[in-house]
Amino acid sequence: MRQTYQISRLFNGERFHQDAWLTIDNGKVVALGHGQPPSDARKLEGTLVPGFVDVQVNGGGGALFNGDPSVNSIATIGAAHARFGTTGYLPTLITDSLEVLQQGADAVAAALREGCAGVLGVHFEGPHLSVAKKGVHSAEHIRPLTDAEMAVYTRKDLGTVVVTLAPENVPAEQIAELTAAGVKVCLGHSDADYATAQAALAAGACGFTHLFNAMSAFTSREPGMVGAALLDQHSWCGLIVDGHHVHDASLQLAIQSKAAEKMMLVTDAMPPVGMEGDTFTLLGRTIRREGDKLTAPTGELAGSVLDMATAVRNSVRQLGLSEAEAFKMASRYPAEFLGLENPGRLRVGASADMVLLDDDYRVIQCWIGGHAKLNS
Repeated sequence: MRQTYQISRLFNGERFHQDAWLTIDNGKVVALGHGQPPSDARKLEGTLVPGFVDVQVNGGGGALFNGDPSVNSIATIGAAHARFGTTGYLPTLITDSLEVLQQGADAVAAALREGCAGVLGVHFEGPHLSVAKKGVHSAEHIRPLTDAEMAVYTRKDLGTVVVTLAPENVPAEQIAELTAAGVKVCLGHSDADYATAQAALAAGACGFTHLFNAMSAFTSREPGMVGAALLDQHSWCGLIVDGHHVHDASLQLAIQSKAAEKMMLVTDAMPPVGMEGDTFTLLGRTIRREGDKLTAPTGELAGSVLDMATAVRNSVRQLGLSEAEAFKMASRYPAEFLGLENPGRLRVGASADMVLLDDDYRVIQCWIGGHAKLNS
């Protein structure tokens, strides 16, 4: 259905425009202009920005992908996050059995075949991690990478595949094999030293999962994973900007230190996003919610109740980032990391994935492929 919108303020992925108009048809942006819009334009008040892309989504709307690796679970998670501006995401499986990994892969393949809104691929966060840096992951299922897991990760029907692993437990040869097959390897939940992280980057690893969290720290004599992440000019880093996972000053310093356009916002979201409730079950453990913080019985952080709109707001209000940079970190940079076409931009020919925000960065409306996902 063809529709033209008149927008008081538009961010096209590069710069802001006042009094713009945009026409979408068949899921694509087909025209952009300024000044007097076509006569049939519908007026929108707020700021229209490219849709948010989240590469680490464990759950939402009461659903946990590990707990129910199905198409229905994926759809529930996607609908919950669309309320907060996420138009593209990777359903994420944390460390689990081979059977759950296979079930999750089958569900993602089916979701892609069925055109499930927003699904871009899958993120396997584990199980090839460091026990010392496992966080809330189950030590029972942490294991080496075998041919069985390799067969899952290198399937060609899963969209974009991201695998988070600890390089001290996965040889560089296997990292190279994964990247040669098109898998995006991220380093995380790792106690590796700087040299080991450097070797993994040389083998093809291209990212770091939730920078600072569950990884060896930067110190004077050992730069660790954090040092490797900040010094490397080509890799991407995910940041959880929720006020709990990382101190604001540490995030500010990291953003200043890292190569430009390589920091991306992620949520690491769990089932409570978009839901009420104080507890949920994660791999047999009761996770408790206190405000916007999730903790395991033994005290570890257990993902987040963060959404992408809140991550943008926090980046502007707490970190002092410009609106443009916060929007890019929520959209363009993660889209570039995933290798998407026309990443994070509103321009002719791009998919009509976009979000209308109010002055407090709350979502008024969200469109995925031109289809409105909220009541307007």
